[in-house]
Amino acid sequence: MLVKNGRYIGEGYHHRAGGVHAEVNAFRRAGEEAKGATLYVTLEPCSTWGRTPPCTDAILKHGVRRVVIGVVDPNPKHAGRGIRLLRKVGVEVEIGVCKDECTELIEPFAMHQANGRPFVTLKLGSTLDGRIADAKGTSRWITGAEARRKVHKLRGRVDAILVGRNTAQLDDPSLLPVPSRGRKPFRVVLDAAGTIPLRHRLFTDQFRGRTLLFTSTRSSRTYRDTLQKRGVEIELLPATSGHFSLRGVLASLGRRDILHVLCEGGGALAGSLIREKLVDEAWFFFCPAYSRRGCNALHRRERLAAFACAEMDY
Repeated sequence: MLVKNGRYIGEGYHHRAGGVHAEVNAFRRAGEEAKGATLYVTLEPCSTWGRTPPCTDAILKHGVRRVVIGVVDPNPKHAGRGIRLLRKVGVEVEIGVCKDECTELIEPFAMHQANGRPFVTLKLGSTLDGRIADAKGTSRWITGAEARRKVHKLRGRVDAILVGRNTAQLDDPSLLPVPSRGRKPFRVVLDAAGTIPLRHRLFTDQFRGRTLLFTSTRSSRTYRDTLQKRGVEIELLPATSGHFSLRGVLASLGRRDILHVLCEGGGALAGSLIREKLVDEAWFFFCPAYSRRGCNALHRRERLAAFACAEMDY
């Protein structure tokens, strides 16, 4: 955000990987008024060429007088370099304003920089006695309309939504946020044997090009070829006893510049992510009892940066 003489003159955000950064979008809004202004940024401005020019060049070009930074860039190529460069040419730089809030905002980016994988948010809905489906496994919803609205907001925050084979096969979900507001996260499905019906929405709707199927050589070539012809992305990974290495799945998503993944189940996939200590944040929705319409569930968000739960029985 750009401020001059106590007046807001422009703001921007980074819309997508490879697109112009927040600073450049703010300068486009402010135009010539940016000269002499104060720039407030969540993350230290980048100072090296990547897919876009350095933001420090744009700051100097527009004559910004002062830069207020929430957190230093966790990318070792940039960390502190932009700050030193700006100070060297006389720009006033202040660091650490709203540091905790800014650190939380960039958690997915920081995770990707540090570990090469996305930040993982797990969503689970259950009855108070721990059930996530009815006895026949046919219930579509445990929770009700209010809880589903919250889940759609979560979907609108992330780059990809991850489900296992059983969830995709039984629920035939679209996995898209409603309303979308332009957000179309990847729908990521794990199915080593290739048994999800080809008629399902993930493979047939107008957004099937945003579906990524992880499968193995156990699935038939005909099955894979059919999906690829429809525009579905296919990635082959080794599977042991029908299960993928979840670290391998997340590493692959990281290579695609997917920074934040929401896992929506099912129970086996959620349990595996927890046991492997790959869950960074969890949203739990609790409903007193299952009904066909679901209920307005209680919900709780947990920060799981140091979450160790091997003793939990899934």
